[in-house]
Amino acid sequence: MSLIQFLGGAEEIGRSAMLLSMDKLKLMFEYGLKPADPPQPPMPAPHDIDALFLTHCHLDHSGMVPDLVSRSGCRVYCTPLTLELSDLLANDSLKIAKEEGYPLPFGRDALRHMYANSEEVSMGDIIPLRNIEIAVHDAGHIPGAVMYEIIDQNTILYTGDLNTIKTNLVMDAKPLRCDILIMESTYAGREHPPRFKVEAEFVEKIHEVVDAGGKVIVPSFGVSRTQEILIMLMKERLSVWLDGMGRDVNRIYFDYPEYIRDVRRLKKAVRRVNIVRGGMKRERVLRDADVVITTSGMLNGGPVMDYISMIMDDPANAIFLTGYQVEGTNGRMLLEEGMIDLQGVKQRVECRIMQFDFSAHAGHSDLIRFARMCEPSKVILMHGNADERLAIANELKGEMDVILPRAGEKIEI
Repeated sequence: MSLIQFLGGAEEIGRSAMLLSMDKLKLMFEYGLKPADPPQPPMPAPHDIDALFLTHCHLDHSGMVPDLVSRSGCRVYCTPLTLELSDLLANDSLKIAKEEGYPLPFGRDALRHMYANSEEVSMGDIIPLRNIEIAVHDAGHIPGAVMYEIIDQNTILYTGDLNTIKTNLVMDAKPLRCDILIMESTYAGREHPPRFKVEAEFVEKIHEVVDAGGKVIVPSFGVSRTQEILIMLMKERLSVWLDGMGRDVNRIYFDYPEYIRDVRRLKKAVRRVNIVRGGMKRERVLRDADVVITTSGMLNGGPVMDYISMIMDDPANAIFLTGYQVEGTNGRMLLEEGMIDLQGVKQRVECRIMQFDFSAHAGHSDLIRFARMCEPSKVILMHGNADERLAIANELKGEMDVILPRAGEKIEI
């Protein structure tokens, strides 16, 4: 008998953590943090985990992996790019926790444990574990992201976050025939507009603001989203500046060109941007810039808050959000209330606010198509709220058994 239990990330987006118990093995798939104030960890995991499989580096999937590994001593399987980026993000989360006065989720020793216990995998690898095998497949989403196919009497496909369209950085995820599909549902019930149209509108609106004398601040996730935007703007006659974590991510990406769709194109885009380096005054950068791309993407700390504080009172300026804004973040407050929290004080933002759908997740129709092409007898929906998961469940009803797990619930598969 095999059991799965979601310790997070079942009925919510964030703190993904799934425990799979089979063949006397306890396997954890991801162990993340939910970006909130303060960040929220998953439910406690058993101490006798045999192995942990990490799909990609984003903190909602990787954020508590160092803590779990240091406590259990389990092996961590992921691509080398994911490992290095996870370390970068983990160090940044420790820095932010100190700045914000949050309890530290783990110490530096835990990061050393994660590295010491890591097993690097590549697309196409097959990992033997006792009586089962686990195959590694491209998930799209971001560079280095993978899906895991667990091959036993029944074949299980765990998608993590996936994208089924090509982007400037990565190729698309391909469906795999399986008996049980454990699939994300972040954008279920919603369709993404055509990517080329969103990119064209984004560039057009930037020029509109700049031509009228304004500045554009682009809060952006340092991993993947920043690099996408650099490529979009590489041919534009604009003074584009890059600040924050994206600078380090560029360097890491160049070390792993095999995970980038066109690394030469990315290098060309990076050469055209102005880099904010240590000691440079952000006030001076802003005077010279038309566009500043900087972390964090959800406005939870980072250099973006300095730039916003300098431009927020002038309606000629703009803040262009480029990613999903999780409930409880500054970015969500900005979208819903037109306000942000600056050093503990809620303040009205007078400049223009727009959001662009550059999601690295599959939209509703793509998720439905992916599930049908996998031909499972069961699909288990995770990483989405109630309405999102029901949107898929209602459409697939009658074609396959659709399961909507609750946090902590044990499900026999």
